Amino acid sequence: MVFSSASFIFVFLPVVFLLYSLLPGLKSKNILLTVASLLFYAYGEPTFVVIMIFSVFMNYLFARRIAAIKTGSLEESKKKKYARNVCATCVGFNIAFIGVFKYAGFAVESLNAVTGLNLHVPEITLPIGISFFTFQALSYVIDVYRNPDTVQKHFGKVLLYISFFPQLIAGPIVKYHDIAEYLEERKADLTEIRCGMQRFIIGLTKKMLLANTMGAVADQMFALAPGDMSAGTAWIGAVCYCMQIFFDFSGYSDMAIGIGHMFGFTFKENFDHPYISTSIREFWRRWHISLSTWFREYLYIPMGGNRKGKGRTLINKLIVFFCTGLWHGASWNFVVWGMIHGVSMVIEDALGIREKLGRFKFIGWIYSMLIVIVAFVLFRADTFGQGLTVIANMFTGGMGNDAAVNACVTALNPYNITMFALACFVCAPHPKIKAALMERSEIVAGVFTLALFALCILDLATGSFNPFIYFRF
Repeated sequence: MVFSSASFIFVFLPVVFLLYSLLPGLKSKNILLTVASLLFYAYGEPTFVVIMIFSVFMNYLFARRIAAIKTGSLEESKKKKYARNVCATCVGFNIAFIGVFKYAGFAVESLNAVTGLNLHVPEITLPIGISFFTFQALSYVIDVYRNPDTVQKHFGKVLLYISFFPQLIAGPIVKYHDIAEYLEERKADLTEIRCGMQRFIIGLTKKMLLANTMGAVADQMFALAPGDMSAGTAWIGAVCYCMQIFFDFSGYSDMAIGIGHMFGFTFKENFDHPYISTSIREFWRRWHISLSTWFREYLYIPMGGNRKGKGRTLINKLIVFFCTGLWHGASWNFVVWGMIHGVSMVIEDALGIREKLGRFKFIGWIYSMLIVIVAFVLFRADTFGQGLTVIANMFTGGMGNDAAVNACVTALNPYNITMFALACFVCAPHPKIKAALMERSEIVAGVFTLALFALCILDLATGSFNPFIYFRF
């Protein structure tokens, strides 16, 4: 578990920020953030912080060794060979590390299902955020392999890079080359701090008012028995879950980016209005950008990208999306979710759908959102069978029985409808409205965000805060 929302907002973050502001030099500030990050991660689960530090230390050693080889006095051919071997060993270590904790049980269950064996399924507690900090560590070592001059000799700075609490447990995935300069020199002025606080509040609002509301509706619909689910309840559940996961995850990313600004760090954007996409390719340029760019830089391009012919390019894309699905969780639900997107993108490329649609963007948006919504049903479902049942009801469910009608009536109350309409509005960019708001004055923008914060506090007072979805990855 991590800090409760109220403890984090009213105790942990203010205390850390106040101490950070009072400390004189960057070295002491870095030490404070490292200690605070480790305490944040260790709260309630102290064993996992040891596991995380071990992972960071091993990757730190691998990077140091690679840099030493590549800058040493060996002949070039031996440098290349030895450094490649160490890098490959590091990749193997990280795959084994995440494999034991996250996929061991899944692998045994799958083997039992295929072979009919009855092997013991290990029950290993999953360290929170393991997928995020493992990928960050890997990106650091690979960056050093590509350019040994980027090696960081100070273990504390590597530990801070990977463990920094705003993005440690649910992203965005921060690559070392994007944050290296801030470990050596940074400064947050009052304007950046104010903007960071506003961004944090916007993210909190997305979570509290939009994601939680949509999530409650989705949970109600997915909890219906198969015989009680109509086409209407299935579609309401599917669409509301799409809204929930977007505002839940993008809200957390906004909060992480905002906190980063408060401490002088600038993280790249993780979402760019993905639900306005007119193709699956565009969707993945806008959704979970830090993950898609990670796979592109560290898997797709090293496998050959699109440089080895059309057939190999299609295979590379399918491998990437298989890994994308598996990264999200040890379940065939996630694997199939990833493959739906991979196959859809391959079909787009093979048939030239984006080019053929031309100016008919609305058709592209319809088919893209249909794929996204259907695929997210499998992402949300407790089992693969439940996911297929919900999808079947979406297209063949009919009117349903009294339970389905009652569920629709309960879900379609004025508050939920208002929040859904607001969610749809926020999904689009609306640059003119944002520009007009900012042009009026910074005071107006400040009052607006303070009003949002007050609403979030009122919502927190009801005890309705739910954990972020991506905490489990």
